[in-house]
Formats: sequence, structure tokens, C-alpha cells
Amino acid sequence: MPIDITRRDFINGAVIGAGGLLLSGCGNEVATEIPVTAGAPGVFNPPDPSAYYPPTLTGMRGSHEGSFEVAHELAWRGNKPKHYEALDEHYDLIVVGAGMSGLAAARYYQQKMGADARILILDNHDDFGGHAKRNEFHQDGRMMLSLGGAQNIEALSGYSDAARELMADMGIDDNFIEFMNQQTPDDVFLAGKMEAENGIAMPGANGHVTVGGNWLAAMFGGKDYEKSVRALPLPTAEQDKLIDLFAGHQDFLDDFSLSEKWEYINTTSYNRYLVDKVGLAESTLPILNAIVINLAGVSGWNLTVLEGITSGCAGIKSMGWVGKATAKLAELALDSLLSVTMFPDGNASVARLLVQKLIPAVSPGMQGTQDVAIARFDYSALDQENHATRLRLNSTAVGVRENNNNQVEVDYVQQGKARRVTADHCVLACYNALIPHLCPAMSEEQKEGLSYGVKTPFVYANVQLRNGQAYSKLGATLFQCPYDPFQWVSTSPAIAVGGYEPPRGPDDPMVVFMMHSPMTGPEQPTSCRDQLRMARHTIYSTPFDDYEQQIRQQLQSLLGKHGFNHETDIQAITVNRIPHGYAYAYLGLYDPKWEDGQAPHEIGRAQFGRISIANTDSEATPLMNLAFDAAWRAVEEQTA
Repeated sequence: MPIDITRRDFINGAVIGAGGLLLSGCGNEVATEIPVTAGAPGVFNPPDPSAYYPPTLTGMRGSHEGSFEVAHELAWRGNKPKHYEALDEHYDLIVVGAGMSGLAAARYYQQKMGADARILILDNHDDFGGHAKRNEFHQDGRMMLSLGGAQNIEALSGYSDAARELMADMGIDDNFIEFMNQQTPDDVFLAGKMEAENGIAMPGANGHVTVGGNWLAAMFGGKDYEKSVRALPLPTAEQDKLIDLFAGHQDFLDDFSLSEKWEYINTTSYNRYLVDKVGLAESTLPILNAIVINLAGVSGWNLTVLEGITSGCAGIKSMGWVGKATAKLAELALDSLLSVTMFPDGNASVARLLVQKLIPAVSPGMQGTQDVAIARFDYSALDQENHATRLRLNSTAVGVRENNNNQVEVDYVQQGKARRVTADHCVLACYNALIPHLCPAMSEEQKEGLSYGVKTPFVYANVQLRNGQAYSKLGATLFQCPYDPFQWVSTSPAIAVGGYEPPRGPDDPMVVFMMHSPMTGPEQPTSCRDQLRMARHTIYSTPFDDYEQQIRQQLQSLLGKHGFNHETDIQAITVNRIPHGYAYAYLGLYDPKWEDGQAPHEIGRAQFGRISIANTDSEATPLMNLAFDAAWRAVEEQTA
């Protein structure tokens, strides 16, 4: 039955839904100082509600109200202001977008052209970081952190020289990565502890049935896999098939020749293989899809068999020679996806490190990686006339073009006011699909390249609980929930890095991290890009109250038998809506194989005079290091 939501007071005065619309600009406000200590749990004063400090806002965050309407008017209807106030501001570089690529581009430019280089960064959101948003909660004199989007740092060995140097500039090198890993408890699966217990949870007659141990290992035929499968509320016949799949008791493709096998796994969806060859019912597929849904944002209907098994899906042992041939590739892919490192607020700390490098006044006392997680940022310092670099939030670009004076004119809307600034150079670090609307003078070929990919949507929710007593009784820090709206439920990253001391015991307050992907429907005749568009629409059209309902019901069913009461135990809910999430990566079922230099993202990212493009879309891969590579390329183009 639906839960009757009556406790609206739990928000404790936080702004719901409207987010930054109700906040004034950064201009003259002074952030409230929060004293911190780096030892035992720090003592914090709750932020002053009158100060501008977006990380503490709850309700609908991410693509919050006020951040997307202007861009949608431009992209959907071609509408934008006819008249602009020309500000007396000229810059060496204007960057559109304060995500990882945009911040990195500004830093690369600053390093190359000098600290006095005049840089303006524009962003449509009320906070910087792009998808790397910080969610900050306070209770009983303690601060708790969680991630509101981009979360992990891949192994630095895979970084380019330029990207590694940028990370080192922030204090993140191999030694620090090792320190981060040492500071991550062994039971924290979310932060890359592969041996940590992780479970699966499925709705049952009396709340969720939970299976602990190491469910990921069980999916690959690891210890107690048969016992784990038998504990699932499934018909015995389905359990038998899962056991056969996990154990590798048979080669489900043994009726094919080697060449036929190779053709099959490159042209057939992973889910179709599970239904046609393994014999699983479609109702069982969510159990096999939950991991890839959360890691890649698409389902087994969208991936070839080969893409599925090399992305962490089960069944590699049951494919005979093909499985053996691709086992190493699958192992490397899984290690890359899951053997990760992260700050307690995800990559938001990386964004904070970059911003502090660009604008030291935002947190003058911060000591880099030593205290980045607990340092208080003064948002009023982001956009000051006397600073060489300025970061202007709540500002949506609507036009970018070269004028007759060898300058780039950038039009933007900031809280209803249409303004114009100029620069010698511009880097567009926003979504690829918006750029054709910003730069209508581009060739049609380049516009088509920019418009090809469709970002993968997600919803990341963080739920502040009065304490962790009920959750601690589940027996694992992370659970896959394949039949629930939020398919991944975990403790927030309990990592003692950056000065942060996370909650430790069950009596401490805690934050539950939940991840939802809308890409869970049945097999579709449409392309994956069309499915992603529909999924994005679903996210935009779902109000906060609906997400709150889903969260309360799911947590009550999962934790209720352990004494949890959503009415009294939930203190706050933050829903990070990410309609434009991961960059689109080409898929074997839908996309052709292009010659080098002819793929849409390569055509789309071509330099456009004094305008260059930097984002993960331009790399067709949603990784932070490639965001940095794109930024490096763009700056090199503009400073050559």
C-alpha cells in the first residue's frame, strides 16, 4: 500500500524543489564559518539558512528547477531573449560549463597563460561540479557527506600525461590513491572493496528477502553461489537455471561453430541470450541486469552478449571457448568498473580542489587533499571583480559566436536577466546536444555529429537516517535491488579522507545512498538513443513527491523488520536528478563502426574558430580522465 506522507517537518526548513530559485546570487553574501577538526568526529554548526551554500540543500537537486528551463526553451522551441545587456567585461577565456571538463579547461589555461589570465566560467546550475555534486547533511553536531553524481577515480595508470599532471597539481597521485584505499574500510563495497560483503534484496510477502555474503562473487560461481541462489524467492526451475549459468555447468552455445559463436555474441543482446539459450524467464532478467544497470545505465537488452559479459554481467563461464577467450577482457573491465577510489562526496571533492586552485579566496585556509572534504567554501568569492578567474552560477548560455572584432560573444541568462560578455577564446564544456543551438553558424555535418549521442539518465538519492541501527542488521553495506525503483542501495562512502570522519557505529546518524536508472523496460524495437530520450523524459516528469514515496516504501520494506520506521527515522531526503548523465558510448546493436576520425563525436568536436569543445561527449566515454583530456585538447587548440 502507498505510504501516507505526513511528516513534512522533517525537512527542517530546507528548500524543496525550487532550489536555487529562492536564493539570491553570490554577489554580496558571506558564508557562515563552520569550525572543523580533522580528528574524532568534528563539531559543526548547522549552516546559516540565509547563506548561499547549495551542498546542504535537500529536495530535488541535480537538474533542479531553475537550471534547465532556459536551455529547453532554446533547444525545443528556438526561443531566447532578443536583447542583452552588454556588460563591461572582456576575458581571455570564457568557459561554458563548470563540470570536470570546464573546470579543468580553466585550470589548464591558467597554468599555461599565467595566474593573471582573465577567465570566466558560466554554469546553469546553482552549484559547480557538473555531475560531481556534493550532498552535505548535519545532525547532532556532525556533518555527513555523500555523492550526488559522479563518484570515482579510476586507476591513474590509465590517465594521459596531461591528466595525471592535473591530478598531481591537486595533490592526487599514486601515493594519495594508496592512502585513500587504506582509509576505506574493508566492508565498503561502494568504494571498490571487491571482497566486501554485498547482497541482493527482493520483495517478499513480509518485506524484502535479503541475501548477504558476496552476491557479486556468487554471480560468477564464487563461494556459496548455490546457497545464495536457493535463498532467492524464485521458482525452483529458475533457481536451477541461474545455478547452471553461474557455475558454468554447460556451454549454452555449444550448437554453434566458433565463427557462429563469435557472430552470435556480437549481434545478439545479452538478455535475448538469457531467454533463448539459458532459458530464463523474462521476469528473472532484472536479477542479471541490476549490476550493469547501475554501472552503465543501460540494460541487457541494449548490450550485445560480448558487451554484457565484459561489463560485469554473469555467465562468462557458460560460453565455452568464447568465455575462455574473453575471460581476461571481462576481468579487466570488471576491475576497472569496480576497483575504484572515491572521496566521501564522490568527485565533488575533485571539483572543489580545482575551484580552490582557480579561485583561492573561495577557501583560503584549505590545505588541499588534507581537508578538502570538510573545508567550508565561501560561494560569495566565486564571482568577484577583483579576481582574475570568476565562476558565475545560475547562468545559462544561449548564444556563442565570433564577432567582427576577432572576439567571441557569449550571451547568457542569469536569473531572468539577459547579458552579454566577450572573450578572446571560448571553450564549450556543456552538453554536446546543446552546442548546435548555441552556435547555429556551424556546419550541418558538425551539428549532426554533436547531436548524435544521447546521455544516459540517472537518479541518485541520499537519505539521512536518525541512526544506522536498522541498516546495520542487514549484514552488508550494499544491496542490489533488481525489482525496486532504486536498484542499488548502499551506505554512503564511509571514507576517512580529506579530514572527514564518517559515521562508524550503528548508533551514529547515517546516510543511505540509492541509485535509480529508468532503463529497465522490456525489449524495445527502437534504438537505445530513443530509449534514453524516453527515460530522460520519465525523470523530468517525475516530481520529488513521487521519488520520496518510492524511497520511503522501499526503505520501509527493506528495513522494517529490523525496527525501522520511515516516519521517525528519515530526517531528510535529497534526490539528485541527472537527466543528462553518462556520455553516450557506441553500442554494437545500434551503432555502425566508423573509420578513424569519422565517428560522430570526432566530427562534432572539431575546433570552430575561436571556439573549442571539451566534454566527455566529445570522447564518447563517460570517464573523468577523458573529461580532462578533452579540456587539454580544447585549450591546446585555443593557445596554439
